[in-house]
Amino acid sequence: MILFHKISYTNFLSTGAVPNVINLDSHASTLITGKNGEGKSTILDALTFVLFGKAFRNINKPQLVNSVNSKKCLVEVDFSVHGKKYKVKRGIKPTVFEIYCDGELINQDASLKDYQKVLEQQILKLNFKTFTQVVILGSATFVPFMQLPAQGRRDVIEDILDIRIFSVMNQLLKDKISNTRSLIYHIEQKIEKQKVLINSQKKIIEVIENNRKAAVENFQQKINKNNEQIQKNFLQIEFLSKEVEKQNLQLKDEDKIRKYITNAHHNIMEYNSKIVSLKKEKRFFELNTSCPSCSQDINGNHKDTILNSLNKDLQDIETKRNTVDNALQKMLAKMEEYSNINKKIQSLNQDITLLQTNNNMLTNQNSDIQVEISQTNEDTYNLDEEKSKMRSIADEAIALVEEKTQYLESTTIYDVAAILLKDTGIKTAIIKEYLPVMNKLINKFLTLMDFYVKFEIDESFNETIRSRDRDVFTYSSFSEGEKQKINLAILFMWRQLAKMKNSVNTNLLIMDEVFDSSLDATGVEMLSTIMTETLNDMNVFVISHRESIGGYNFDNVVRIKKTGHFSVLQEISSSL
Repeated sequence: MILFHKISYTNFLSTGAVPNVINLDSHASTLITGKNGEGKSTILDALTFVLFGKAFRNINKPQLVNSVNSKKCLVEVDFSVHGKKYKVKRGIKPTVFEIYCDGELINQDASLKDYQKVLEQQILKLNFKTFTQVVILGSATFVPFMQLPAQGRRDVIEDILDIRIFSVMNQLLKDKISNTRSLIYHIEQKIEKQKVLINSQKKIIEVIENNRKAAVENFQQKINKNNEQIQKNFLQIEFLSKEVEKQNLQLKDEDKIRKYITNAHHNIMEYNSKIVSLKKEKRFFELNTSCPSCSQDINGNHKDTILNSLNKDLQDIETKRNTVDNALQKMLAKMEEYSNINKKIQSLNQDITLLQTNNNMLTNQNSDIQVEISQTNEDTYNLDEEKSKMRSIADEAIALVEEKTQYLESTTIYDVAAILLKDTGIKTAIIKEYLPVMNKLINKFLTLMDFYVKFEIDESFNETIRSRDRDVFTYSSFSEGEKQKINLAILFMWRQLAKMKNSVNTNLLIMDEVFDSSLDATGVEMLSTIMTETLNDMNVFVISHRESIGGYNFDNVVRIKKTGHFSVLQEISSSL
């Protein structure tokens, strides 16, 4: 179990040179409150930054440094795992990344990327995606489990069920299979070489038995024939090499077009994001006649002006997106041409390699024949000796065949193991075992939140949701408030399942503006009840601009307020 104890951040976002320090295990429940923009959610970004090197929200790394002081940005977190105490420090300007275990700095010889793997795979044993599913429920850039793609859902479940080891084993097995196949290939090459040697030896014996002079003449004819073939091969290699150069000249703009395609995809994503935002804003003004915040009526003329402006902006952005998309399609077609050229180049290079291999073989063969000619001319051959050589070569070939057979048997075993280690194998079987528990827990928490549906998720991570009258729904068909209840139920299920498995179990749960978003009064009350009855064995942090939530009594309240340019912990009280 991961026990988080304390986090401290300095010159991080709106926090200044005086560090903000929050104890993470002192109280069962803590309310972090303050006005919008005063830094309530900074703890989320600080926590994910110090552990995973990136903010929880979509904030670029350089923007995490306080814009007033512009240096010495540092976040520290203290936690313990299995009785060992850890401290992680991560900073910007200067760059800092240090991991301490029981006060001793862990070896930093590895690259930063490998050092991060030590933290995620050996100490925390969870990654950013799983951490945000189990520890954090936020309203900013949080992607709920139900909105993750199938592979993203699988990654989270594998971490929580502690079965990611099978994925590692599968990768190791793939490497083993690849190495074994490579060994088999090289053995086959050796066997072919032995076959050539045996055939050559047979010919030598035959020549000795018939006529030494005839043998010499035959050898010379073979050399001449080989030399002719070698010359032909050289001419063909020269021709193919020129063709390769010719084809390569056609690829001079490949990198430029590839870069353009990447930028075009990025621009289209930005345009799509803007379009979604404009449509959302447009829908707001189309559906609302008064401001939901201040309840003032929206002037009709003002509303029409805004809608006209939004429609114009939407049309302009869609035009730009379509223009970029049309250009992108042309570039993709060009890249398809380049792909065909590359395939042709690869084919040409393969032909060249085959010709070069053939020349090497012929040259080696000529060398061997020259040796035999010399020996024949000296009349030093002995028929029994040559037969003994052939037997020796044959014995080596037989040994190679036996070795190849052993590797083939291993490959058969590896193939069976690969089937078991695939996503549809052992992991799916284990997941199936836990699915009833997962579904039961989700439905339990949905019922506690007064949301009476039957929720089921299958081994392919597809959901089926039925109402009381057995109508079938999907996650996307529910309102935002209902989706929030489903998200909360899944979050609480992960917590319970992690506790059962003792895999990614932790004392920390942070809910960012969950009570301020789409939950209705009943949902807030039900969630407060769940916090009281089922989350009393952990440290729960609720971030909200509200001063009280559904009558829930927090053990601790942290108020964050902007003083000048900086966010500070203005007051910490034991209770509201």
